[in-house]
Amino acid sequence: MTQTTTKVLEAGDPGVLAAVLEILGREPVNNAFVAARVHVAGLDPWRLGGEMWGWYADGRLRSLCYAGANLVPICATPDAVRGFADRARRAGRRCSSIVGPAEPTALLWKLLEPGWGPAREVRSHQPLMVTDRMPDGIEPDPYVRRIRKDEMDVIMPACVAMFTEEVGVSPMAGDGGLLYQARVAELVGSGRSFARIENGQVIFKAEIGAATDGACQIQGVWVAPEYRGQGLSVPGMAAVLRYALADVSPVVSLYVNDFNTAARASYRRVGFQEVGAFMSVLF
Repeated sequence: MTQTTTKVLEAGDPGVLAAVLEILGREPVNNAFVAARVHVAGLDPWRLGGEMWGWYADGRLRSLCYAGANLVPICATPDAVRGFADRARRAGRRCSSIVGPAEPTALLWKLLEPGWGPAREVRSHQPLMVTDRMPDGIEPDPYVRRIRKDEMDVIMPACVAMFTEEVGVSPMAGDGGLLYQARVAELVGSGRSFARIENGQVIFKAEIGAATDGACQIQGVWVAPEYRGQGLSVPGMAAVLRYALADVSPVVSLYVNDFNTAARASYRRVGFQEVGAFMSVLF
């Protein structure tokens, strides 16, 4: 009979870290968010921003779950998801969302909903889109550029507007926006925040969020409301894609709400193809 166990993975064991990286590398696009953190922070909870849970079968690490501000199942089999759900129930909800590949995330939420529900919103199908090349016939917007460190006061209002529109709550609530501002500053400082600015106003922006040697993820795509419908998103995305492929990773991904038909059409025009789906549960 198979012996299984679920436990918090401790920092400091090179063998465990190697096993974690091997699992993360199995699905580099799906796992980009967590893999980027582990490559920088290892398994130290303070640096990682949360715990890494491991699911073992017959003494071998098989699946993972990141438990921080987000709860993220990683290469998780149904049995592993049940193990992670048991641990999450015992610990109580500490995350603001559950997010990950649709199938294991749906099972995780089904098991947790009786104790953790109701959610503020469930987005059960968010197409995952990928490309590894520049599109034919699309000229990147020459005015989309990297944001400088001295332009935080310019980019920040656009970031807050995007987040509030996308998530439904302001990132400035709670701690006054300190963590969110730190994250925006981190992306600006690392050269992964891009925008088109006219007369001191951001009219298009996007960031390259999670990034590893194998894949990166574009996030925070936003066009100022008064400029929507003017064809800015396609050349803007092409510009960010050019930076991503040239400077960051050979594969570029994003995920999008299935109801956002305009965004999905824009991404397809830039060459992104749907390869799977994510799911998000927002609290």
